[in-house]
Amino acid sequence: MNRFHLNHLKLRDKLLLMYMLCVLIPIVMTNVFFLGVTTNNIRSQKIRDADFAFQQLQREFRAVIDEAAGISYLFYTDSVLNEHLDHTYVTRIEYVDAFNTTEMRGVFNKSEQAYRTIQAAVVYTDNPTILASGSIQPLTDAVKEQGWYGKFAQTKASYPVLIHDGGKISMVKRLDYLQGGSYSHMIKIDLKMDTIAELFANTGFDGDAYVLDPQRMVRFTNNKSVDWKTGTVALESLALPDKSISFTKTYENNNYLNGWSLYGVMDEKVMLQDVIKSRSFVIYLACINFLLPSLIIAAISRSIHVRLVRILKHMKKVKHQNFLAIEGEQARDEIGQLTGEFNRMTERINNLINDVYVADIQKKDLEIKQRQAQLHALHSQINPHFLFNALETIRMRSLIKGETETAKTIRYMAQIFRKSISWSRDWVTVREELELIQCFLEIQKYRFGDKLQYQITVDDAAYDVIIPKMSLVPFVENASIHGIESTPGIGLITVQIGFAEQRLVFRLTDNGIGMAPDKLAEIMAYLQADDEIGDHVGMKNAYYRLKLCYKDAFDFHILSEEGKGTSIELRLPLHV
Repeated sequence: MNRFHLNHLKLRDKLLLMYMLCVLIPIVMTNVFFLGVTTNNIRSQKIRDADFAFQQLQREFRAVIDEAAGISYLFYTDSVLNEHLDHTYVTRIEYVDAFNTTEMRGVFNKSEQAYRTIQAAVVYTDNPTILASGSIQPLTDAVKEQGWYGKFAQTKASYPVLIHDGGKISMVKRLDYLQGGSYSHMIKIDLKMDTIAELFANTGFDGDAYVLDPQRMVRFTNNKSVDWKTGTVALESLALPDKSISFTKTYENNNYLNGWSLYGVMDEKVMLQDVIKSRSFVIYLACINFLLPSLIIAAISRSIHVRLVRILKHMKKVKHQNFLAIEGEQARDEIGQLTGEFNRMTERINNLINDVYVADIQKKDLEIKQRQAQLHALHSQINPHFLFNALETIRMRSLIKGETETAKTIRYMAQIFRKSISWSRDWVTVREELELIQCFLEIQKYRFGDKLQYQITVDDAAYDVIIPKMSLVPFVENASIHGIESTPGIGLITVQIGFAEQRLVFRLTDNGIGMAPDKLAEIMAYLQADDEIGDHVGMKNAYYRLKLCYKDAFDFHILSEEGKGTSIELRLPLHV
């Protein structure tokens, strides 16, 4: 008879047995026991937390009341205020002057320290010589008819009295610090109810809290269903939950808060609703944990382990760029399909790395080298081009007149030549570019004489802007050679450099022969064509260099009218 051994059990049976003995039964038993213990612990903890939060609320509410009482005592002991209230003023001007004194203005600044808890502080007096002036009001019959005054008149207390009236809680105190005064005075300090509401809203107490006066009437509550502002709601008239936990905090040893109390109510069902929900959740979870895993384990345990481990090993090899295929017969289930897809994926990744990525790097490298070669070709073409034009101009003028001005022109030509042959810097300032432009225009003036006039206007801030070297000179050359040379009258070239829309703007205008629309369209198409330059120089070279440097970040526009001249505008970004 064969002995029982775990190695003889199928993987499905092993997993099922292990699951029931080690997971399902212990979890169910533990959850039942833990739920009971947790319910009691949570209830006790929530009661302790609620009691602590309620004590904190009691202290904070008392602090608000104490702060108002402290302000009333500041007014009570203020000698300036007492003398002002007991003084009999002969004229209104005398009262106004006394009220506007620095000492009197400082009296009512005492309440500014409690601006968060006090809505208003008003002094009432029966002194007939005192005028109504903001914080000091006469004690008229209309005031005496108000509810708060009637409640206060029933008391003879010398300490501040806490009174609820009209949805507000006020602190009222007699101002009889000066014995034997001729008049009676009192101060009424209204608490800011928004601050009290915010105090109750921000408390950690998760139930309904009520402020009760000595008659157990509700004077404030965070329960929105209770209309406490009417002042007629008693605590006994409230509908409390069947299973509720109550908290009572009574204020003692405090004159103005004696008999007042805080009453809190928490619904036990609401407090423990999360725990109650978890009871049914434990039952549902136990059923799911037993049925679903058992079926899944029995169905798939036989065929998943070995092949998954094999796939995992090959995936770890891929991390080190070892793209070996998984050998063996491919099954037709999901793991078999996963194996086949893994083989195809590794093969494709390997091909992409070898073919596409490497080829793309080589292509990019060739494009960069081609761009650099084109840029060097542009440099080598532009230099002799300008030198040739300058020498031709000097030659023609010298043959015609033989003037000594040739020396001056040669100096300009030397400056152009010296700057143009040095390409150690591809970028220069606008100031340096303008020096080339001015030298070139002076040479052209030598050539054309009085027939050529030019004007250069530059914004001071534009002089130090960096631009590609000799990027503006070719356009000036084109304007003088092709625009002014054939015009019968005096030619005027205007150069303007400034800023617009956070860009450097170069505007070149001439009154030359201009161009027909078809000719203008042909030139624009030629400039924008992405073909090889060959032996062409001038505007095409300059445009292509700007395109190499700025990509599509610069704007180029030509406006021309036949017989009236041409205008060229370049807008270059300030930062490259």
